[in-house]
Amino acid sequence: MRLENKVALISGGARGMGAAEAKLFAREGAKVIIGDMLENEGRKVEAEISEAGGECAFVVLDVSDEDAWKRAVDEAVSRYGKLDILGNNAGIYRAHTVEDTSANEWDQVMDINAKGVFLGTKSAISAMRKSGGGSIVNISSVAGLTGSKLTSAYNASKGAVRLLTKSTAIQYASEGIRANSVHPGTIETPMTEGFLADDAMRKDRMDRTPIGRLGKPEDVAYGALFLASDESSFMTGSELVIDGGRTAE
Repeated sequence: MRLENKVALISGGARGMGAAEAKLFAREGAKVIIGDMLENEGRKVEAEISEAGGECAFVVLDVSDEDAWKRAVDEAVSRYGKLDILGNNAGIYRAHTVEDTSANEWDQVMDINAKGVFLGTKSAISAMRKSGGGSIVNISSVAGLTGSKLTSAYNASKGAVRLLTKSTAIQYASEGIRANSVHPGTIETPMTEGFLADDAMRKDRMDRTPIGRLGKPEDVAYGALFLASDESSFMTGSELVIDGGRTAE
């Protein structure tokens, strides 16, 4: 198994891409801590993994709260003895132009999408150092690579994740701690179901995806698995784009 004897902490693990990662990592031998604000959904994922023979525990995690992150890391270490993998998945999507973005919306998006990744990374480094190294997998977006006619705060937050990942990679490479970012295109998840319910929006996203379909959470989970595993041991500070060819044009 590709993650045998590894311990992973995954934020946003109650649904969508985070849940897909949690299930896949557990199937590949990892002991998994799921952190999320959605307790009912998180408990269901915890139960599903446990019923399948995996090891998993759910913790309530507000990614914008540094103390909550410390508790989540402490839970991973106290329950499973160490921390090898951090998957920063938690995120929200808001679509407004610069003029139509309120200061409150900007702060909300940046708190969850960017500050949350920063706090998770900061909290995990000490535990990974004690484990002799680790892998940080940050879920950014193709929105972190290009601008947009429709979104402002979201792109800014995902761009911040991209460059924080590179700084983390450079600063901690000598300690065996790797950091890489994943840049999904349009993935069908609970976060995107609202705007994808609009036929025109769905058609637009399909037309911009050369491979001819929208992504599934598992498409991203397999990429995250590679980055979390020792198979990617010579990769740090890299960007893994999983977008069906959207940014190739």
